[in-house]
Parts: sequence; structure tokens; C-alpha cells
Amino acid sequence: MLDQIYLLAAVTVLGVLEQAYFFLQVIYARRVFGISPPKISGPPEFERIFRAQVNSSEYFPIFLALLWQAGLFFHQGLAAALGLLYLYARYCYFMGYRASSSERLTPIYFSTGVLWILIAASALGILHFFLSHYVGLNILQLLTA
Repeated sequence: MLDQIYLLAAVTVLGVLEQAYFFLQVIYARRVFGISPPKISGPPEFERIFRAQVNSSEYFPIFLALLWQAGLFFHQGLAAALGLLYLYARYCYFMGYRASSSERLTPIYFSTGVLWILIAASALGILHFFLSHYVGLNILQLLTA
């Protein structure tokens, strides 16, 4: 069983570490700009860092669910590779947003594209599972025949 999920687990740990890094960047920015919780407004530099972290946190559960579904039902290696691409795009998003709100756009579009690919892989994998287990129709055999 573990040989079927170890790549997904590794990408999950990297994702959690990335989220922790983003959280720490907000804490550091709060100290630099003198913004105590629960305040969420301040200089534009702080607000961009804060929004980048919040936006990344909002998408993280979606990413994790799709990563694991695609990995379990479609292909672990492909899902893990897409997961790494997503995490890299999110890092670029965070760093770009930190510098300027316009520099966040390319990485956010790229990370969204990766999520759509994970959605497609998840849906195809789950569809294949249902068709093969409940209908007796193996799509992969039909495609290779």
C-alpha cells in the first residue's frame, strides 16, 4: 500500500512546509510593519504578503484533495509531478505578489491550470474505477484494442 502513496505523501509534506513558510512570512511582515493581530490592513507591502498567504491557504485543501484523488485513482507519479508544479507555481505566486500585485498573475494562471489537470485526472480515474468495477467496462482495454 505504501508504495502506492509515498510520492503523494512527500508532496503533501512539501506543501505543508510551503504553507508554514508563507505563515512565517506574514508573521515577519507584521513585525516589520508593526501590525498586530487581528489587524489585516496596513501598507500595501504588508497587505500583498497577507493576501498571498491567505489565498494560498484557501486553495490548499482543494489542491490536497485533487492531488490524492488523482494519485490514487489515476497515476501516483503524474499526480506527484503535477503537485510539485503546483507548489512551485504557488511559491512564484507568493513571491510575485509580494513584489507587486501584477506579478502574481502568470503564476496564479499556471497554478490554476495545474489544478484543472488534476481535476481531469481525478475525474478520469474515478470514472474508470466506477465503469470497471460496477459496469464491467474497462476503458483502458477498449483504447488499446
